[in-house]
Amino acid sequence: MTKTVDLISPIDGSVYLTREVLTRDAAFDAAKRAKAAQAGWAALLLSERIALVRKAGEIIGQQKDRMATELAHQMGRPVRYGGEYGGFNERLTYMADVAKESLAPMQIEDSDAFRRLIKRTPWGTVLVIAPWNYPYMTAINTVAPALIAGNTVILKHAGQTLAVGDHLAEAFHAAGVPDDVFQNLVLDHDTTSALLSERAVDFVNFTGSVGGGRAIERAAAGTFIPVSTELGGKDPGYVRADANIDAAVDTLLDGAMFNSGQCCCGIERIYVHESLFDQFVEKAVAWVNAQKLGNPLDPDTTMGPMANVRFAKEVRAQIEEALADGAKAHIDTMPADDGGAYLTPQILTNVSHKMRVMRDESFGPVVGIMPVKDDEAAIALMNDSQFGLTASIWSADTATAEAIGDRIETGTVFLNRCDYLDPALCWTGCKDTGRGQGLSKLAYQALTRPKSYHLKKA
Repeated sequence: MTKTVDLISPIDGSVYLTREVLTRDAAFDAAKRAKAAQAGWAALLLSERIALVRKAGEIIGQQKDRMATELAHQMGRPVRYGGEYGGFNERLTYMADVAKESLAPMQIEDSDAFRRLIKRTPWGTVLVIAPWNYPYMTAINTVAPALIAGNTVILKHAGQTLAVGDHLAEAFHAAGVPDDVFQNLVLDHDTTSALLSERAVDFVNFTGSVGGGRAIERAAAGTFIPVSTELGGKDPGYVRADANIDAAVDTLLDGAMFNSGQCCCGIERIYVHESLFDQFVEKAVAWVNAQKLGNPLDPDTTMGPMANVRFAKEVRAQIEEALADGAKAHIDTMPADDGGAYLTPQILTNVSHKMRVMRDESFGPVVGIMPVKDDEAAIALMNDSQFGLTASIWSADTATAEAIGDRIETGTVFLNRCDYLDPALCWTGCKDTGRGQGLSKLAYQALTRPKSYHLKKA
């Protein structure tokens, strides 16, 4: 019996598209073909691989209108934001630009007696398990440098954004990347785990939940396949007494609410110096009340539905539990809130770290705001988390902010901005956020292995 997966559109709960799930045998055959194709792909000149990846990016750039509309149908992001091509292209272009330098051999000696060097060698086949919340940008983070470095790639995209995997495969193949070098497969969890446990692939990059990351690590246990994970966060913002409060409100609230809060590095908790607290909350409430919740196909909509009813259910549960424990909600229910995927964005005060909404990842449009008396209190609260992806500090004092950043347990520290991936900086985390090296020159170190040459000349 053929197994299928239905993509349920959050706009109206209808089935947007259906795909057949690959059988176990077909999946292993695809992995075998990827492995067979890898040597020929790696044998191409680096400049040739870079050119093919750039061409694929250009083809995706010709689909921007379709991208925005299809993302609205698949995961609810309003069309007014125009899809993801800007960030997609920025990341692909940077990784292509730095590839030659990043993959260059490290020369130790070249004398009359010896030639000693370290080369970067591709792992082989890279399995990319991509999430639905930023489906183009998160996928390209690994797909582009993996291919450029000489690996073949198998992409398993999220069931909520199946069309994205289709379009990426179409673009890379149209650009001239061989079919077996880049494959987009619809896989179930059991087959995915089997590909790892039986070492049918050589490297896995997973972006998703903590539970999913643990399942990936268990599947790969004992195989020595490198596992790279990015498992979300509970990212804090800290507004110091000397901050530009208007800029802090505009940026932090956008960081908390954009994409209906469905951002790995979205702002989920805010700590404000007590001297600015009341003013900050007042401005934050005004900012959220100015948003329009509604159908993402409407160009006036600024906030669409969450991608799935079950995601909204978890956010509602966290809010209700917090209110029962004494939190205060500041946003009245919006007309489009249907009790399902369409969820009113919410600001909570009178919150504490005893509440799940300040501890567990919400991944939705809710943020708790707490007053703090000084830097020490803010640092303690920011570090009081199982996650460690990013933290955002707001201050006019760059040196002090950097010193605070040195003490915060995260992979990235922002000053006077948030919720952004700079492709020149390593995207990484700590604690339950997982570990890995995405983007930047370091991504090429992760996606290749060092190979040493100790050559004695005759």
